[in-house]
Amino acid sequence: MSAPYYKFDAFGFETSLVIAFIIGILFGFTLERAGFGSSRKLAMQFYFRDMTVLKVMFTAIVVAMAGLLYLNLAEILDLSRVYINPTYLGPQVLGGVIMGIGFVVGGYCPGTSLVASVTGKIDGMFYVLGALLGMFVYAETYPLFRDFAGSGAMGPATLGDWLGFSPGVVAFLVILMALGMFYGAELLEKKFGENQSQSPAKTGSKFAKADEALQP
Repeated sequence: MSAPYYKFDAFGFETSLVIAFIIGILFGFTLERAGFGSSRKLAMQFYFRDMTVLKVMFTAIVVAMAGLLYLNLAEILDLSRVYINPTYLGPQVLGGVIMGIGFVVGGYCPGTSLVASVTGKIDGMFYVLGALLGMFVYAETYPLFRDFAGSGAMGPATLGDWLGFSPGVVAFLVILMALGMFYGAELLEKKFGENQSQSPAKTGSKFAKADEALQP
């Protein structure tokens, strides 16, 4: 085994920060080139007009998952040394709901809002400021939520642990789910995307106009 390299002391902490910084720049550049720096494009996901976000995210999940499994089987990567965030079921479900509502309302997730801000989009800047304000308020009031934040602890749980399946079976099921989602996304785009110019009122044209006004 030779990876993950940091866990096997191939380089130090400072070098890992430089590598993470470079990867972050490349990731942000890719998001912008894919059009994910526009809240309009991201919001169209929720009107079933443009399912690019779903397709890209599922593709990334499948590629990363298959790559990790292959590298582990080839004894290049030690999966047991890959960090997995611990699971706190209730708090993380609530956090997902809050983030989902914010995504629908604002048209950005945290990463894409930063990309939008860097490219000069005013709505993205307000989104980032709102996120920073929310983090500050939560940090200052954390003692009120400490018990809830630590509830539902399950450790570094995975789907395989939860379902009792091997990683290969889970990967196969996720790939099947992704194929089903791709097919469903195509059907939705055919049904709702073709009427884009005929019925703008039904697909949130007011939000599109508001976003357009905020774009530089």
